[in-house]
Amino acid sequence: MSAPPVTVLDVPPEEAAAIRAAVLSADLSTLGMGRALAGPADAADLAAFLADPPVSDAIYDLPRPFTEANMARWIAESESLRQEGRRLLILTRDELGMIAGYSCVSIWPDRSAAELAGALRADRQNGGQGAAGALHTFGWIFDALGVRMMGLTAATDNVRSAKLIDAAGFVRMGTRDAIRPDGTIRVSLYWEVTRDQWRERWG
Repeated sequence: MSAPPVTVLDVPPEEAAAIRAAVLSADLSTLGMGRALAGPADAADLAAFLADPPVSDAIYDLPRPFTEANMARWIAESESLRQEGRRLLILTRDELGMIAGYSCVSIWPDRSAAELAGALRADRQNGGQGAAGALHTFGWIFDALGVRMMGLTAATDNVRSAKLIDAAGFVRMGTRDAIRPDGTIRVSLYWEVTRDQWRERWG
């Protein structure tokens, strides 16, 4: 399960309230073409998308197995958490209406912090789209949602994600135990970056 950054920020109540409001009013059109919140009608397509191992194998906190019923529960849970200002489950569909990627943004308003998980369809991997999309999404999370900190994890053998996160300017913070939905533990590489660090690097 997602966990907030290790570093704890001092967050006044009004800042936390503003983040919750920003999550509820987030305009996904500013994130990019084809983005929309996952809804009940997406459950079957999402299950099929995640059933492809190159898409999902490296992601520890997905609800397995990838059945339509599990996806429906995940989508419903995500909408409930969105209403609390704590999650955005976003799907990207291509020009044919097929799911090309997903992003799950976990937010902790009382920590002014967020985490991003996501994946692209296999035919869109290794072409630079994932790196460009991640950079854009990181910036969008800071600007649109107003958080001051992001934390990310990756499996210790996930070289591609580690390179992307390092190149984005996140700071390695060692490892942390990531808890899967079934309660098992995955030791993960761990990074953090503050909004000020991000803007100093990327403007």
